[in-house]
Amino acid sequence: MIFPIADTPNPAGRAYVTWGLIVINVGIYLLVTLPAVYGPVDLKEPLLFEYLQAVGLLGKVSARQVYQNISTYDLLVFQYGFRPAEFSPTTLISSLFLHGGFMHLAGNMLFLFIFGDNVEFRLGRLRYLLTYLACGIAATLFYALFASDSQVPLIGASGAISGVLGCYFLWFPRNRVRCFVFFFPFIMTSIYLSARLVLGFYLLIDNVLPFLFTSSAAGGVAHGAHIGGFLGGLGVAWGADQYYRLRSGWFRSPKPKVPTLSSLQQICPAVVSGDLAEASACYLNLDAREERLQVDSADVIAVGNFMLDQGRVQESLQVFRRFIAERQNDERIDQAYLGAGKAMLQQPRYRTSAYHYFLSAIDLAHSEQLAAEARMQLRLIEKQQASEG
Repeated sequence: MIFPIADTPNPAGRAYVTWGLIVINVGIYLLVTLPAVYGPVDLKEPLLFEYLQAVGLLGKVSARQVYQNISTYDLLVFQYGFRPAEFSPTTLISSLFLHGGFMHLAGNMLFLFIFGDNVEFRLGRLRYLLTYLACGIAATLFYALFASDSQVPLIGASGAISGVLGCYFLWFPRNRVRCFVFFFPFIMTSIYLSARLVLGFYLLIDNVLPFLFTSSAAGGVAHGAHIGGFLGGLGVAWGADQYYRLRSGWFRSPKPKVPTLSSLQQICPAVVSGDLAEASACYLNLDAREERLQVDSADVIAVGNFMLDQGRVQESLQVFRRFIAERQNDERIDQAYLGAGKAMLQQPRYRTSAYHYFLSAIDLAHSEQLAAEARMQLRLIEKQQASEG
């Protein structure tokens, strides 16, 4: 048995929405589910007849047999769980906060606790909450496509959490997940695995294959809902990336235009003479990609590092990111990743992104000196996380 217990790196600050969702789910389980599990069924309950009809009279056992084995919680789930055959917009939300037992709740909350904080800080609290609910709804509807006549209620937060995992899969490919390996009595240890490997295993082995080769809810697990939620999360992450890329182009502050391409010659002399302030101003005014590509890559790196040293973090990050986007095959791209990581590291909420830039710098390093500097930055991030944890 292998299951995740932690991930790294984690963003600075507190994931209030993630914690809030965990508290709400646990609270409902303790205050609503447990009392209802042991609560007797009232014969005057109007929902009882409908329940007996759906589960008993239409099934393979008698209504009397069903009645002898039900609790108040069964009626609660029947009312607030999502039944594809009885579509209700209300239950699309209420079903996300009900769980069938302690292990069901514990597994969902563990995954939310491990993977939720990075996604919350990437999206922001309100957008993260909306994404969580939207992916939960998408997961439920995806499940309903393959069980449209079912009266069996679908409950649990796993569809919404699968949406969070989909966002994590796309946005944090270089994160590592600490997994506990338990094959008693032979192996009991923990190892670090790639986040994409862990989440890819979850999607393919735990859900896609059972979905294709078993019934829609074999073993009480709605694999279709997990798949729908994960795909919804991937869609949100991809759509958010495209939106912000377009938005940065639509609302970019106008800059003074460079009159002629001959002004590009100001860059190299300025760098050589040490006038990096003039060089950086000239380079930032180049709106066209074709113009920027005429500037020597060494000068671009020099400009980015100069602005970083001057505390102009956003401008230096813009320079390094453009370099990475426009000069993928340049031999100095390792320096651009290193510079972007340093710029990100000066903004605490982007620590996770900085971690990824440093990993890329190590992968692409053309010198041991640069790789050593990137590894030093990674150790600094890990020490900061350890002190905060």
